[in-house]
Amino acid sequence: MRPSDLNPFFADVTTLKGVGTRVRDALGRAMGTRIKDLLFTPPSNMIDRSYRPHIAGAREGEVCTFTVTIGRHNPPSHRGRPYKIRVFDETGDMTLIFFQARADYLNRILPEGSARLISGKVEFYGPNIQMTHPDYVLTTDQSDDLPLYETQYPLTAGLSQKVARKALMQALGKLPVLDEWLDPAFVQRQDWPDFRTSLLHLHKPEHPVDVKAGSPIRERLAYDELLAKQLAMALVRESTRRKKGRPLVAKGNYVDDVLKAAPFKPTNAQKRALEEILADLKSPYRMSRLLHGDVGSGKTFVSALISAYAAEAGVQIALMAPTEILARQHAESLKAFLEPAGLTVEALTGRDKGKPRQALLTGLAEGYIDVIIGTHTLFQDTVEFNDLGLVIIDEQHRFGVHDRLKLTQKGHVPDLLVMTATPIPRTLALTAYGDLDVSQLDEKPAGRIPIETRILPMKRLDDIIDGVGRTIAEGNQVYWVCPLVEDSELIDLTSVEDRFRTLTAHFGSRVGLVHGRLKAAEKDRMTASFKAGDLDVLVATTVIEVGVDAPNATVIVIEHAERFGLAQLHQLRGRVGRSDKKSSCLLLYKGPLSVNGKARLETMRASQDGFFIAEKDWELRGSGDLLGARQSGLPTYSLADLDKHKALLETAHQDARLVVETDPALKTDRGRALIRLLYLFEQDWGVELMKAG
Repeated sequence: MRPSDLNPFFADVTTLKGVGTRVRDALGRAMGTRIKDLLFTPPSNMIDRSYRPHIAGAREGEVCTFTVTIGRHNPPSHRGRPYKIRVFDETGDMTLIFFQARADYLNRILPEGSARLISGKVEFYGPNIQMTHPDYVLTTDQSDDLPLYETQYPLTAGLSQKVARKALMQALGKLPVLDEWLDPAFVQRQDWPDFRTSLLHLHKPEHPVDVKAGSPIRERLAYDELLAKQLAMALVRESTRRKKGRPLVAKGNYVDDVLKAAPFKPTNAQKRALEEILADLKSPYRMSRLLHGDVGSGKTFVSALISAYAAEAGVQIALMAPTEILARQHAESLKAFLEPAGLTVEALTGRDKGKPRQALLTGLAEGYIDVIIGTHTLFQDTVEFNDLGLVIIDEQHRFGVHDRLKLTQKGHVPDLLVMTATPIPRTLALTAYGDLDVSQLDEKPAGRIPIETRILPMKRLDDIIDGVGRTIAEGNQVYWVCPLVEDSELIDLTSVEDRFRTLTAHFGSRVGLVHGRLKAAEKDRMTASFKAGDLDVLVATTVIEVGVDAPNATVIVIEHAERFGLAQLHQLRGRVGRSDKKSSCLLLYKGPLSVNGKARLETMRASQDGFFIAEKDWELRGSGDLLGARQSGLPTYSLADLDKHKALLETAHQDARLVVETDPALKTDRGRALIRLLYLFEQDWGVELMKAG
């Protein structure tokens, strides 16, 4: 149950004066329909009304606030003409302009001879100063009602700034006083106000700096939001770790069989990751771990080794991949790795129908299949396991914490490993995977030769096609990546279909085409042909970013490379250099390059360290792109800005871990206050887990 003193935050906006159904709907589109949605929406802009000159000192185009005497009214002589009122002070006079205004209304609010406070934008017409429709007209004893700094909010159709602001100011009046949930010494060190004061000053700033991301007010509120999410994840992590799993006990004979038969020795990073994962599997608690590494660092081999161990311990393993191509490729790789241990490895995707599908389902339910690889279809109700003990999720950015919890409900408390071949910036790892322990693969297998990366203008296209011809003549293969599927009149970019036609004209039928609109069977057929060496060139969209593995491909050409993010370019480059042959990555650009575009390409040329590139990508693109719709499992923030509050996130992470270690049931005074924080930021699922666990 949510503590009752938080109810004012969750009240509907219709409890505010003047907010009916129509205004509620508009507020809902712009900010939200609860009081807290309004309060947690930082101002999008601010009008400075602190400039209070005499009329003679006014500057054109600026918002000015004057104390004036109302002079003569000049009603319009013809319909459609403006109503004019002369106002003056000791230094000069000015004209107020009103269109379609009623004379009785203007005479009431601006009676001749009265003193008034007037605020709005000043315009000059020749020697005359005027103000059209002042924003504020107040009597001199109402001067406290004029904000020195007037906050502005996001709008939508049917919502004016005046209505939005009025609703927000009323919402501020409903703010309850809450106990401090931060460590008092930390608050004092940071020189932060309390939560309530911070919200008040955010929406009624005393200085323009108050609304900026680096102000003590914004930092305090950002920290509260970050801490709520980090604490919820820390509670999940603790709940998972304390939840009785079952120790998977095996002698390791199957692991030895796989290692002996493997064509290479594991790297030190692979050995380290394997030790960390095996320690988790052997413990009486459930594993919840993230394994991330650079392109080509060998996470598939690590997954084969832990699958061998789990299978020897008598449980089944499910590996889930985001696409059918990747699922079938994993099945192929794992079959090869696990065959020496005598394990049964199968793939199950949406493509499997009828009797073959039923045979797979029966094999799973009866325990004949040791390792099953598939897409999200693995977790449909119709799929039953005999004894699922290990769940591995590969390359799946779209899963949030809730999804990870749900996926492990198929078996009897199975261990969970989340894998990605995308090195994750520290900020993103804390934000998306704070509930997981982390293992990192930061080494590449021995014998890999660095990939030569070159930046070339599109006008060198003919030379590049000639170079592709030479690569083919040497018996090697080429990837050619384009950003679009088909030609577009709106965007001047090369489509894969257009480039496929060009390259087919040069190299004949040994050019293949792969893009996301092809049927799964056709994509599989084309990539299998390329891998088998039946094609010399594979023209593709970024569908090959993850998973297509052809060791004989030594060149990748990426057109309009300036349009891609750094992490994506690094992933694409990782499609080559997967053998002991010298490989090249050609980044083609169309000028002029933006500053960011140039920085991205130069970073690619200078570095092949995926972890460095991931941090640089974050720096250049910002969290807006990295936490966008593409990665919908990641949390969104209202008050925190991950680009500007990165250091606070790190502190919140450490703070949350410390709280959970020292007060896991949140029973202390601070713990009870933190429960309110979790409810306030709707992270109460962390509270429920804590109570359940």
